[in-house]
Amino acid sequence: MANRLDELSKERFLVTGGAGFIGSNIVQRLLSIGASIIVLDDFYTGTEKNLPSPNSRLEVIRGSVVDFDLVRDIVKEVDYVIHEAARNIIVSTQNPHDDYEVNIGGTLNILLAARKAEIKRVVYASSASVYGNPRYLPINEDDMTNLLSPYAVSKFSGESYCRAFYESYGLSTTAVRYSNVYGPYQRIDNPYCGVISKFFHAAMTGEPLSIHGDGDQTRDFSYIDDVVDATLLAATFAKAEGQVYNVGTGRETTLNQLAHLIIETVGVDAKFAYIDRRDIDNIRRRVVNIEKIRRDLRWIPCVTLEEGLRRTYRWLLESEEK
Repeated sequence: MANRLDELSKERFLVTGGAGFIGSNIVQRLLSIGASIIVLDDFYTGTEKNLPSPNSRLEVIRGSVVDFDLVRDIVKEVDYVIHEAARNIIVSTQNPHDDYEVNIGGTLNILLAARKAEIKRVVYASSASVYGNPRYLPINEDDMTNLLSPYAVSKFSGESYCRAFYESYGLSTTAVRYSNVYGPYQRIDNPYCGVISKFFHAAMTGEPLSIHGDGDQTRDFSYIDDVVDATLLAATFAKAEGQVYNVGTGRETTLNQLAHLIIETVGVDAKFAYIDRRDIDNIRRRVVNIEKIRRDLRWIPCVTLEEGLRRTYRWLLESEEK
C-alpha cells in the first residue's frame, strides 16, 4: 500500500474541508509522503488546530466551495482534488438550504472547475447514510439507496454529479462512501463531533454516556487511518474511475457495545443515560460490504475497533496535556 501511495509523492492536491476531521488527516498523510497541498476550508467546523503550520508544501486558504471563482482559480493549480468539504448531517438537518448550497452546489463547482482544468482525478467523500435502512446486510454498493435525511440527499446528489461528469465529459471521478469514521482530530470541543468522541468526553469527565434511543441501533465504525488509505488509493487505480466504494470494516456494533468498550478503554465505572432519539437517528442497522474495494483497490482495514479506540484515547489524553 505504501508503494502505491508513493506514486502521489510529487503531485499537488486540493483538499477541500482540509481543516476538518477527515480532511486534516488526509493532509497530514499527503505531507508525510511528500505531496504538496492546498487546503480550502471555510472553518465552519474545521479548525486551524488540526493543521500543521503552512509551509512550502502546504497552503491554507480560508474560503468556501460555494465561491466558484475561488474554486476555479485554485483547482487549476493542482493535479488532484480530494473533496471533503460538506455540511455534516447535524448541520444539514438543521439547515437544509445551507446543505444544498454547500454539499450540492459546492460539489458542482468543484466538478466544473476540475473539468476545465483537466484534473487527473476528483475523489469525492460520500457517506453510507445514502443507504438509509437497508433491506439486507451487509450493504453492497449496488443496493438500493434510501435517502432519509437532507444530508443523504445531498451526498447522493454529489455522487450522481460525479458519475455524470465521468460519463458525459470524461472527468475522472471516484466516490468513497464512509461509514462512521472516528479517531484523532475528531475533537470533543466540536459540537458536531461523532458519537465516539462524545462517549469519550463523557467517560473522561465522569458524566453519564448519553445514548439516543435504546442503544441497540448498529453502526460500522471505521478508524481514520484506514479511511485515509482508502481515500488516497481511490486516486491511484485506473479501475476506480467512475466507481463508488464502501469504506468500512464489515463489523456491526451496537451503541451499547460501543459504550461498554469506551468505558473499558478509559477504565472508569460510568453510567448510561438513555434519552430521546433525534431527527437524525433514523437508521436502525448499518454494516457495509467491503469486498469491492478489497478486490479493486487492494484495501482492507487494518485497525480493529478495540485498537482504534485505544489510539483515540491516547490522542485525547495527549491533546489535554498540550
